[in-house]
Amino acid sequence: MVFDDTDLTPNRIEMARRAATGHFIDLTSSNPTQQGLLFPPNVLEKAAQKYWLQRRYEPNPRGLESTRQAIIEYYAQRNPALALTLDDIFITASTSEAYSLLFSLLTAPGDNILGPNVTYPLFEYLADLHHVELRTYELDPTNNWAIDQASLLAAADQNTRAILLISPHNPTGSIISEPIAVLNQLGIPLICDEVFAPFALAKPYVPPLGGLHPNVPVFQLNGISKLLALPDLKLGWIALNQAAQRYAERLELINDTFLSCSTLIQTMLPDLLHAAPAFIDHMLDRVRANIAYAREHLAQHRRLIWSEPDGGYYLFLQVRDEFDDEALVVRLIEQGVLVHPGFFFDWIDDCRIMLSALTEPQQWQAGIQKLAQILSI
Repeated sequence: MVFDDTDLTPNRIEMARRAATGHFIDLTSSNPTQQGLLFPPNVLEKAAQKYWLQRRYEPNPRGLESTRQAIIEYYAQRNPALALTLDDIFITASTSEAYSLLFSLLTAPGDNILGPNVTYPLFEYLADLHHVELRTYELDPTNNWAIDQASLLAAADQNTRAILLISPHNPTGSIISEPIAVLNQLGIPLICDEVFAPFALAKPYVPPLGGLHPNVPVFQLNGISKLLALPDLKLGWIALNQAAQRYAERLELINDTFLSCSTLIQTMLPDLLHAAPAFIDHMLDRVRANIAYAREHLAQHRRLIWSEPDGGYYLFLQVRDEFDDEALVVRLIEQGVLVHPGFFFDWIDDCRIMLSALTEPQQWQAGIQKLAQILSI
């Protein structure tokens, strides 16, 4: 099953969802605001009040200095710490916008970029919008979804302008912990998505990728959507390593063209990051507890091949003796459980389902029990 991103006709899964007459348990939601994970409102109110008391619009194409300083301090607390300066940070309205700005910066129509062969369905649309070719390199499911360096090298040519890396990866959860030799060999700019960095699970931490490849231009993308469970407040950023500084002047011009991120949320960010550790721990506790519950009920299931992510909050499980994940997901919906099929993430080599461990615990437990029961029939 290949997903055609140009066909807007409802697929069988969406039609099954619309036709479902009874309640089904949704195990796919990664929207924290729908799962009871709400950043402390008193912190938000207090941080916003500061802005209203001193409201003044003085746009900066890189973002407010206080906002960028807070991000510098965030990276100083990462493991290992990454030293950045104010000139290394650009504030955007989201990680998706950051991708688009970098596609504008690095590519022209007819160029190509490289991305993983299994991934969240965003890059195809961005590549189409910027009239560039998206080529894929392989992730190896037999090696914890590590990057297949030979396939990456084979995919690159003289028109390759950027390589997309996601760590922790969505949806497999793999973490890039060591430098990747072929990336140093190619020297092509790296666009590194680290929005799931707080969610280290099987591995103790997520290294900032700019520190792993200091001699290659690295653009690190993050924001408050996943980090602080604030997808509605729209703040992201691009952090450049020293090798990427040669692009900074042009990136400043592009970002100045839009100035999309509001001054309100920029002003709030230092207070939000200061209050963040306890809330992040709360989210992590939920994800770990949900994965532990799934492990207890699914790890020995005869129809599933159990695997755990290094990081992030998704389970990407292989289902034995199934050859059409779309048909499987439709059948599960009809029996009361919603999961995502592997082909939503461009994975077609075997039958897989994706579950979000961000799900509210009672719903998660009921859904895991029902999923195990249905797959046993």
